[in-house]
Amino acid sequence: MKHCPLVVGAFAAATVLTVHAQAPAPGTPAALVAAAKRAAGQDHAGTFLRICVAPDNLNAAPRPPAPTGARTIPDRATWYAAPYKVFDDLYFVGTKIHSAWALTTADGIVVIDTLFDYAIEPEIVDGLTKLGLDPADVKYVLISHAHGDHDQGAALLQSRYGAKVVMGAADWDATLQRPATAAGGVPKRDVVVGPEGTKITLGGTTIDVIATPGHTRGTLSYIFPVKDRGRTLTVAYAGGTAFNFPREAANFAIYRDSQQKTLAAARAAGATVLMTNHTEFDRAYDRTRIAQLPRTADEKHPYETDAATVQRYFEMGSLCAEAQRLSMESAN
Repeated sequence: MKHCPLVVGAFAAATVLTVHAQAPAPGTPAALVAAAKRAAGQDHAGTFLRICVAPDNLNAAPRPPAPTGARTIPDRATWYAAPYKVFDDLYFVGTKIHSAWALTTADGIVVIDTLFDYAIEPEIVDGLTKLGLDPADVKYVLISHAHGDHDQGAALLQSRYGAKVVMGAADWDATLQRPATAAGGVPKRDVVVGPEGTKITLGGTTIDVIATPGHTRGTLSYIFPVKDRGRTLTVAYAGGTAFNFPREAANFAIYRDSQQKTLAAARAAGATVLMTNHTEFDRAYDRTRIAQLPRTADEKHPYETDAATVQRYFEMGSLCAEAQRLSMESAN
């Protein structure tokens, strides 16, 4: 039986990455894209198209990050989503487009990402209240990366409720350069996460905060436990996915290495739940509503997959980034 060289190369690249979790095997960009497609499968097909086939920074003028300046409020019908209890201790308080989560513990609440400033009150503050939770119990606010669609609500939660804001060092530096008139205001420097990462523990729940630069220089990803009907599951949360950075080989290498770092952490933790901060990448808007439907005793939670499926997400991201890096090098 004859084998297509492209497929063989792709398989070899994927195999090396999976086994060693190091730099992808040498090959052509086409072989790496083929390997990424294999890793994506049907589970991550949309994300594969977004970062491997039509990345945001493919053109000379990449898509700019979400605005952080003047306040603009889109039609509420285009973004508002009802809040939901999704796991025993994890609640969705995001929009149709951007995710935000509230993780409850015995000693308070950890909020993950805070949306645009226009959404912080209706989605997070009011959402927590509708769910029977007290916004004053928010002790930590984890910011995956410093773009307005994820961090504009941080200052409100910090100033109103005294929550500690956790952000990557480079993203703190960028955030504190914003004018005081920036939408949502500017939070005060609080918990700074360096390259070594950190752990946040509250009420017996520990979140592993991993420095994963790429989407921004200070992007953070997370590993943390949740409960489903009393059973513990582990979440791997991707802090930044799209290729929105300047098209330079070094930037793709940084992104690639961060994806491999998260892959290794997800594997070590046995994560079987994948989450991201944009609902398009993990189908959060659909899954949170499906989670409200009755389930049989042996039926999995709609967010639960298996360890291999979670790991393939980060494998795909690493391979796509390496394909872009090789393309940039070969062009020079």
